[in-house]
Amino acid sequence: MKSAEHQGRSGHAGHGAGHAGHDAHHGHAGHGDHVAQFRRLFWIMLALAAPTVALSPMFADLLGYTPPEGTAWIPAVLGTIIYAWGGRPFLTGAVSELRGKAPGMMLLIGTAITVAFGSSLAATFGLLAHDLEFWWELALLVVIMLLGHWIEMGSLARTSSALDSLAELLPDEAERLETDGRTAVVPVAELTTDDLVIVRPGGRIPADGQVTEGRAHVDESMITGESTPVAREPGDVVVAGTVATDSALRVQITAVGESTALAGIQRMVTEAQSSATKVQRLADRAAGWLFYFAFGAAILTAIVWLVVGTPADALTRVITVLVIACPHALGLAIPLVVSISTERAAKAGVLIKDRLALERSRTVSAVLFDKTGTLTTGAPVLTDSTTAEHAAGLVSSADEMLAWAAAAESDSEHPLARAIVAAAAERGLQLPEVSDFQALTASGVTAQIEGHEVKVGGPHMVGELGLEPLAETAPWGERGRTVLHVLVDGEIVGALGLADEVRTESRQAVEELHDRNLQVVMITGDAEPVARAVAQDLGIDAVFAQVRPENKSAKVAELQQQGHVVAMVGDGVNDAPALAQADVGIAIGAGTDVAAASAGVILAGNDPRSVLSVLHLSTAAYRTMQQNLWWASGYNLVAVPLAAGVLAPVGFVMPMAVGALLMSASTVVVALNALRLRRLDLHPA
Repeated sequence: MKSAEHQGRSGHAGHGAGHAGHDAHHGHAGHGDHVAQFRRLFWIMLALAAPTVALSPMFADLLGYTPPEGTAWIPAVLGTIIYAWGGRPFLTGAVSELRGKAPGMMLLIGTAITVAFGSSLAATFGLLAHDLEFWWELALLVVIMLLGHWIEMGSLARTSSALDSLAELLPDEAERLETDGRTAVVPVAELTTDDLVIVRPGGRIPADGQVTEGRAHVDESMITGESTPVAREPGDVVVAGTVATDSALRVQITAVGESTALAGIQRMVTEAQSSATKVQRLADRAAGWLFYFAFGAAILTAIVWLVVGTPADALTRVITVLVIACPHALGLAIPLVVSISTERAAKAGVLIKDRLALERSRTVSAVLFDKTGTLTTGAPVLTDSTTAEHAAGLVSSADEMLAWAAAAESDSEHPLARAIVAAAAERGLQLPEVSDFQALTASGVTAQIEGHEVKVGGPHMVGELGLEPLAETAPWGERGRTVLHVLVDGEIVGALGLADEVRTESRQAVEELHDRNLQVVMITGDAEPVARAVAQDLGIDAVFAQVRPENKSAKVAELQQQGHVVAMVGDGVNDAPALAQADVGIAIGAGTDVAAASAGVILAGNDPRSVLSVLHLSTAAYRTMQQNLWWASGYNLVAVPLAAGVLAPVGFVMPMAVGALLMSASTVVVALNALRLRRLDLHPA
């Protein structure tokens, strides 16, 4: 349990975290279906368009050749097929927009190809002038539109396939340990909680679980974005889809199916991609405005050209205006950026649960870090040790004092005890035999070692025995250390100082946030000396100490009242109220608890520098959205007057086919600009 300064030895605090259940979100196959549909239609329509264009008299006149005799009917027949078959996706979309009273790009496309088809058909039957046969322009328009949609759907499908590939990380089968001691290879779908499975070297872990036997380095890059394998041993949690790289593990299953971290990641990224942002809503409104702008321009164009030109000129210009005004690029500008950015973030271990949180991240002015488990590891380490002057007759050196303390603590599961044992192991110390181990409630431990009574405990135990703490330990407490004294046969022989270990990455994270001119604040339930020591070590600007979890949200509100846009970084469990109150809630170290409902952004790893990745991604994604919106909207505002013929007095009249090509070119520009986000480096340096 966090948030208490270790002034003595207390009972073990239990930890638990519930996983909120969510329904699975599917639908990735829909993008793949659309890709196949538009790819197939594109190639078929391209094959039909080639003879349609080549045999059209107007196109032949442009290039100076004469189509073969008896082929005049072919463009009309093939053009009708192209309109009815190739144009069907756009026509059905137009009908849907009309029914929903939400005019947009499909209605504009549907109107353009319908006008072109109607005029061409009428001209073919002699109802309109011959030069209003637009079969070749209609064919090119449908083909180009299909190509644009193929590009769009392909981009979205590649994003979704990144999520589908997460599921492919799971093995098809698992080696389950049966009750009779034998192993059986079973489908992963048959695994249940509490099953024991064996993961061989190089094998993937089939479901979330806890290591019960074995030690191995596990490649968790698919969850955390970190390429370096991490050591896992008995008691450690492992996640489905990760790889035991060098040794075998025995794992007890704790979650299967939709309850696994992997399934949670898929749900969150899918939900993020389907949620709307303010910028996207602006793009949707802009598409609606463009509809009225295009139709208004078309009506004005028709009136002007009927006055200064011919009906044929008016019809040609109106069709060109409607074609070039199709807001295809505008509709692609935002969704593609969001899809690519959330995919890119997921690959770096940054899970965007709420796209609004990602959008707000670029405006953050203060980052509030929870201390324990975020800036620090949440586990104590030995930082100081000293021996008493009179201890020479009982222990020969500081190493022997540490070895005896570690031996006395070896049977304890308390975090401080484990830290002492770990420190002795790092120094390669041989621990003596121990007997009569006993834990002293809220005091320490006692044991018999080589005929001596050895006690290890805090100030409470020292005071109970009527002894005075070693004077050398006074500065330790001022620096936030937890002080434990080591006694042999009732005499103090030394003392150990322990502290929550500061993550090596925390200092760099704080420095880089300062480089972005952001204020860095720390909040903790620990006492003032502990908090100040960590803050001073890391160069943090301000500290909230001795704050209970339920009061952390008030501190977030306090920063907001000072005018800050606050990003709160915590563990997603004890910090839930503060994460919800913050403008941007970021849960860190949540690789196995991806259902942290209060956070908009979840960092699957424990590296606080990943907060910089969130801010960097937010800035880059917003900049790309703005660029796309300016390009898509600005292009239409300039191109529509050109299509209407405003330069006709100086001899320039834009052909309809050129308008269609330019419209598709704008779509490609928007797509390529969004794809640049794939090259964004989000991994901590």
